[in-house]
Amino acid sequence: MHCTVSIDSDCELIRQMAGDLQQVDPFQAVGVGDQESCVLKAASGICHAACPVPVGIVKAVEVETGLALSADVHIKLSKT
Repeated sequence: MHCTVSIDSDCELIRQMAGDLQQVDPFQAVGVGDQESCVLKAASGICHAACPVPVGIVKAVEVETGLALSADVHIKLSKT
């Protein structure tokens, strides 16, 4: 089973990463067992460590292929 991933971004680095992720195996995207996620591998050396886009891609693949339930994911930062 493969999943088609379409990424539209103004960020040149995200567009560069997207080229490697047009068709992904959902289990490789998630990274089952000790296998590294192909999405995080594609992002390595391109995206900065705090970029939420790779995690968003993994979550979207999980939901679209039935590997996870659809649920909102939030990162909320506040300066206290």
